[in-house]
Amino acid sequence: MQVPEKQGYTYEDYYSWNDGKRYELIDGKVYMMSPAPSPAHQEICVGLVTQLYNYLRGKTCKVYPAPFDVRLNADAEDNTVVQPDITIVCDPSKIDSRACKGVPDMVVEILSPSTAKRDQLLKYNKYRDAGVLEYWVVNPDLRTVMVYTLKDGQYVCSAYGDSDNVKVGILDDCQINFADVFPPAPPDKLLSPDIPPWEEVLD
Repeated sequence: MQVPEKQGYTYEDYYSWNDGKRYELIDGKVYMMSPAPSPAHQEICVGLVTQLYNYLRGKTCKVYPAPFDVRLNADAEDNTVVQPDITIVCDPSKIDSRACKGVPDMVVEILSPSTAKRDQLLKYNKYRDAGVLEYWVVNPDLRTVMVYTLKDGQYVCSAYGDSDNVKVGILDDCQINFADVFPPAPPDKLLSPDIPPWEEVLD
């Protein structure tokens, strides 16, 4: 099916779409998700989820890899539904049979060419304004991790490399060893900052 054309979609519209494609909904506007992620993207995701899951086993906080719906403003307009690569939720009452209904405690986005601009600008602002306590942006090409921690309504940034141990601020004594997360860099590939700022938007 085709997504019907109108202005101001909500979560109920989003949930009714069954064309097999993945979308995000931000301020009522529909955004296409990227094609299948790269092998490097998936290796990073699996490495992160594995370390987080092992730490969180038996604890209240839970980790959810994509595809997983996060309804950022479920108690208001309910017109923003995102699918972070990794989501951590520490309040079990926010999890229902469909999604996270409310603001998660932490999200991780692993950059892909088609969504890098959205992750670093639009979603950065939405996560900050919604009150997500910690936002990590992992760049597979540059092999870097940007950690944004919410303080007084603004994100404070710390930068890390591919061999660093990075503390998860919302979790006691949890550190991610990125030497075990990033796949080996191809020997014939120099680090490249070229991530095209392209994304498809459905008005």
